Amino acid sequence: MNSTEEEIANFSAVTEGRLQIWNNQSKDPSVYISATGFLNDRQFGIISLVFVSISQICSVIAVVSNSLSITVFARLGFSEPSNISLVALAASDLACAVLLIWANSCFLLSSMDVRIPFDATNVSFLTGSMPWAFISRTVAWITAFISFERCLCILVPLKVKKLITSKSTLTAMIIIFLFTVCPGIIGFIRYRFTLVFYPYLNTTILDAVPVDNEYIIQIDYIITVICGFIQPLLAFFIVLMYTIFLIVQLRKLSSWRKSVTSANSQWQHKPGENPALNSPPTQDRSFRKEESLVRMVVAIATIFIVSYTPTCIMLLCSTIFNEFFFFGVYKRMFIVCGMATFLAQTISGGVNILIYYYMASKFRSALRCLLRLDRQ
Repeated sequence: MNSTEEEIANFSAVTEGRLQIWNNQSKDPSVYISATGFLNDRQFGIISLVFVSISQICSVIAVVSNSLSITVFARLGFSEPSNISLVALAASDLACAVLLIWANSCFLLSSMDVRIPFDATNVSFLTGSMPWAFISRTVAWITAFISFERCLCILVPLKVKKLITSKSTLTAMIIIFLFTVCPGIIGFIRYRFTLVFYPYLNTTILDAVPVDNEYIIQIDYIITVICGFIQPLLAFFIVLMYTIFLIVQLRKLSSWRKSVTSANSQWQHKPGENPALNSPPTQDRSFRKEESLVRMVVAIATIFIVSYTPTCIMLLCSTIFNEFFFFGVYKRMFIVCGMATFLAQTISGGVNILIYYYMASKFRSALRCLLRLDRQ
């Protein structure tokens, strides 16, 4: 028997063992079915390895970039409410990157046939992929809040400083965190960790299996619908709506600034005139700053929309096809699609620092000072 046949035999033994365990603990067939779906062992292994390797590199980059962003914003201070929301966004992206590094590491160890005292796929799903999914909802809602904040600055510019303060922004971040993460903690009651003996390994390892309880299953279903479907899709469409509004307003701001610049080019200060006549250039600088902030928020929101679109498509597919989930018939397709969404959102969280650097002069100066790229 060659190595490929041994891997297939081992996979079959593990699958058979899990089927037996789940058969004894659950009456719901959709819970314990584990099949190859459209992918065989070789295809699934190659695709997964490529996604995981690239994702691991991007996750490490995201950890570094978001750590730098948090440090820079902390140096700039939190007198500006936007700094609080941007720090919360960077912290959420950082948490997602760390969790993804853990999940990817488990997969790589498993693929290299390294003996570890737990089932890498199921345990990493509950301790890495599943928490990542809930924290990614936090990223979505923080992005929605940042877009909403910038829309308020355009709609009610005279009242926005009273509505959006450092205290109200911090409160909003806490509410978003509780709204997105806490239900995920309740979702863990659906599964439990247990020691399982696998004959082909001749050892007992830690595994995660579903809990057979109709009441818990109903609670898990409600949480899945609310947190796994309604929350992310609602946040996605809110960000999309606000982004479209900001793009329209940005064009108006650009047109207005060009007209003001044209008028200012014809305006010249004459000796003896009132210095108050310098207001047009002052207004121009103010609108330049506002336009720059709007552009930065639009860039952040656009990257989020692009990276979050695969997640929304995946959620819609899991709703339409009942067996398209982690413990379903199309488990392998679900895992591969999940890896693609992880990679897309990790890249999104890692490139935000580039947006801050090129679009925020204070952030750029503080970062260059932190990295000692400037002499002063």
